[in-house]
Amino acid sequence: MDDQQVKFYQVGSFAVGNRLLDGGKHTVQADRARSNSLTSGHRACQGCGEALGARYALDAAMRATEGRLIAANATGCLEVFSTPYPETSWQIPWLHSLFGNAPAIATGMAAALKVKGRSDIRVVSQAGDGGTVDIGFGCLSGMFERNDDVLFICYDNEAYMNTGVQRSGATPPAARTATTEAVGAEPGNVFGQGKNMPLLAVAHEIPYVATATVAELHDLERKVEKAMSFRGARYIHILVPCPLGWGSATSDTVRLARLACETGVFPLFEAENGEITATSKIRHQVPVEEYLRPQGRYKHLFTPTPRPEILKKIQQLADRNIARFGLLAGSDEAELVGAEGS
Repeated sequence: MDDQQVKFYQVGSFAVGNRLLDGGKHTVQADRARSNSLTSGHRACQGCGEALGARYALDAAMRATEGRLIAANATGCLEVFSTPYPETSWQIPWLHSLFGNAPAIATGMAAALKVKGRSDIRVVSQAGDGGTVDIGFGCLSGMFERNDDVLFICYDNEAYMNTGVQRSGATPPAARTATTEAVGAEPGNVFGQGKNMPLLAVAHEIPYVATATVAELHDLERKVEKAMSFRGARYIHILVPCPLGWGSATSDTVRLARLACETGVFPLFEAENGEITATSKIRHQVPVEEYLRPQGRYKHLFTPTPRPEILKKIQQLADRNIARFGLLAGSDEAELVGAEGS
């Protein structure tokens, strides 16, 4: 699906509407024939970014495979809120794995289909950041190394939300969690720890890697459909804000996902066979403070005593992302927000 610029009419309203796009450019969710892979009735929290991300990602994969899709799902929020025994909100062949072995389970599915000669049926594996970056990292790296024919999707809400908001390897610096409290000289999660899973996937030189967010749904759908056009191991890392763990308003989920990109905190890119092939440019860089301030997990940076030195360090990380991926539109003339005095 080619990109098409969306024009916003009726300023001040919520009426953007797929009706303003050409019929062939409608999102999966605007299609009456959508699969509703993750249908209504689940128990996700209000404003859950993961539920939104999974709904779009799986429906896009279903459209790309004409409905011939099997999913393996690691333990985590997505599994818990969608399958409270004896109920399920999944309308596709779906298998629940342990927390850390979803990539291995998906590998077995792909191998069994290959033995049976069923190249028409595709396999998707999915997990949160804990099941991807931490507990499932070894299995996932093995899946990449073998180049198994599986699309792995990580829904990254940046902590172990299902078990009480503990720090994961994807938790950003200075963020408060149940295990990185806002105390001491450097409150929140420490700087310099964790893993950049999208770049680790790129380093494996697998056929396709991409990042996406729930704020850019056309982009997310396009990347999922593109991933399904490849054979071999593929990886998509989707940022899915969590109002509960992030301490944000339930109505701010999409806004925060968009700000994460506009600040440079979360770069959007694609890579093929170990090489970055495309990036989503930022027309105007937003200071990281605008992204951090609405989140309760960063409240300690603003009150009761402001911590400008920590904000500056986070700004420098965002600026590094922008410079690294060349994210600023017209970057030859543009200046990074944190460049002055750095």
